[in-house]
Amino acid sequence: MVQAYGADTGNGSAERPQLGESRFRGLLNRARRDPGVWRRGIVLALCSVVLTLVMAVHAQIPNRVGNLGSLIETFLPWIAVFIPVLLLLALLRRSATALIALLLPAVVWLNTFGGLITDKSGTGGDLTVATHNVNAGNPDPAGTAQQVAGSGADVVALQELPGSQVSTYEKSLAARYPYHSVQGTVGLWSKYPLSNTRPVDIKMGWTRAMRSTVKAPQGEVAVYVAHLPSVRVKLRAGFTANQRDSSADALGEAIADEPVERVVLLGDLNGTMNDRALKAVTSQMRSTQGAVGDGFGFSWPASFPMARIDQIMVKGVEPKSSWTLAATDSDHLPLAARVQL
Repeated sequence: MVQAYGADTGNGSAERPQLGESRFRGLLNRARRDPGVWRRGIVLALCSVVLTLVMAVHAQIPNRVGNLGSLIETFLPWIAVFIPVLLLLALLRRSATALIALLLPAVVWLNTFGGLITDKSGTGGDLTVATHNVNAGNPDPAGTAQQVAGSGADVVALQELPGSQVSTYEKSLAARYPYHSVQGTVGLWSKYPLSNTRPVDIKMGWTRAMRSTVKAPQGEVAVYVAHLPSVRVKLRAGFTANQRDSSADALGEAIADEPVERVVLLGDLNGTMNDRALKAVTSQMRSTQGAVGDGFGFSWPASFPMARIDQIMVKGVEPKSSWTLAATDSDHLPLAARVQL
């Protein structure tokens, strides 16, 4: 009985790897005998190729018809949602071709946006800046102002300030920020003195941009505040962004002509860093979120952020950390960054 028990145990342990191995071989054999595993899913494979091309050559998609290129670039990171969908369909179709093709968009997406997933925030820095489109219809301007100031920012930029509420924002921020200036619908509040403050013409017919020199303890820095024109997605007209594009060019020219070496841009640009229409600005400045941000940093809409159209960009300044702040009563999320002068 002992010998029989020992023999049975030995045979069982020896058969287990053989059983697993035989199952794997069985799957391979069935795949070899089923030519459809390669023929099925051609359309799914083509979809993967299209996604790959959209990400790889998005800059070549023309803007002539409805600014299609800019529209795609605004929501480019969201192409990732199609990858698990195609994966599920490929598994349901039992298509090896579709599964292999799916590696293409997965690899390109990770190469393009994978660096934004993780937290790259560092330590240090000597100036904290914040920006917020407060929304002209904000029901609680005082609370919104206090919430943004509570971030501990040394410099705060606000956009979409209605004339009827400017005094409310000024009173709410006066205790923390002794220096401020409001130009048109944008404003700048600072713990440090401001000089050479003036509006910036971005070809809109009224003031929605400004610049000022902040005299921080570590040296002067030119701070620009801008609110570029809004864009719309219309069924017949497509992505209407022509006025935004012209204003971006004008803003880029102003920043390029800035005599102060260190520059910080704070504002609602109604466009992402991927949007080629903002090239006049993005080609000469770094996004703090892209360099040292925590995640994607989407800022709009506040209820379900899908794009980072609010920006903090720097030139001649070293970013250290960048993050989004808690939601206010605006339809945008406020942003903050820590930089080294």
